[in-house]
Amino acid sequence: MSADTRPVDAPRSGEEGFSLIETITAMVILMVGLMGLAQVFYFGLAITGTSSAQLIAREKAREAIESVHTARDTRVITWAQIRNVGAPDCSAWPTTTSVGGGTFTTAETALRAPGPDGLVATADDVGQEMTPGPDNILGTADDVPLVGFRRQIAICDVVGNPNLRQIAVTIKFSGSTAVGVGAQRSYTLLTYISSFS
Repeated sequence: MSADTRPVDAPRSGEEGFSLIETITAMVILMVGLMGLAQVFYFGLAITGTSSAQLIAREKAREAIESVHTARDTRVITWAQIRNVGAPDCSAWPTTTSVGGGTFTTAETALRAPGPDGLVATADDVGQEMTPGPDNILGTADDVPLVGFRRQIAICDVVGNPNLRQIAVTIKFSGSTAVGVGAQRSYTLLTYISSFS
């Protein structure tokens, strides 16, 4: 056996491994990248789990807007009645005023099926709003009650224009619980209606 006769400060061959510092640094960088990727998957699951509820909220807000327009177009109620029962909170919109004495409910309520007048969010609403069951046909025995959704309609008069009103429909619902995100969410649809159809 021959002893290594190289001087102590002589360059060594490329057969050496990484130092401990280099290995730890590489592991930290890898962990940071993996944690960022895990967070992307987490938020993706949260959005996917809430997308169905978001779609329902959007459609129920549109349904309420269409109900107000239907009331105007069919003359089921007069223009003066196309307001909330009590004065709604219109403070978020400085160009509007709050007037009550109409037909549509003021308070936030659970979604209910329209009553005999065919308008949603009025005093004659009955039962519980339903969604189609496994057969995807509404009005059959397998329909499922729509729970966890609440609606509020605010109909505000536009200052300086007696023939124009602002309608704000807010639907509140729970977020996805698939990944532990159960925060209350809301969807607001804002539009205007005139006394002319």
